[in-house]
Amino acid sequence: MPHIASIDDAIEILQLQKLAYQSEAAIYNDYTIAPLTQTPEGMIADLQKQVVLKETLDGRIVGSVRGYVREDTGYIGRLIVHPDYRNHGIGAGLMSAIEQSLGVVKRFELFTGHRSERNIRLYERLGYKTYRTESVNDRLTIIYMEKSVE
Repeated sequence: MPHIASIDDAIEILQLQKLAYQSEAAIYNDYTIAPLTQTPEGMIADLQKQVVLKETLDGRIVGSVRGYVREDTGYIGRLIVHPDYRNHGIGAGLMSAIEQSLGVVKRFELFTGHRSERNIRLYERLGYKTYRTESVNDRLTIIYMEKSVE
């Protein structure tokens, strides 16, 4: 069962984030993506202005997700699961928990890269649908997905 992360979790979540996003960086051959370059100060800022959840196992953080609400939309980002614990339902559990944590909204929105097939499959299984794409460069197209609550 995911719990709200605290400032004390910042470094551990950031280290996990950098480990978890190695596979994404490899897919796009880009190791300068924001999750890999985020600073401890940036992580602390996220903890202060967003809902950040963590999943722990045997006293260590094995997953995290963050989100915030603007107007009637819950924005979800940085879903991470330790590579050794993927495909065990942790990501789906974190997604369900963050949706509940963000309260009453009309829709949820998230984004991922077009080659991130594992992520896209998970989000589709959870009811998200692509509603827009944005070409960033010749290597990356961002897939924006949404899930209506109404």
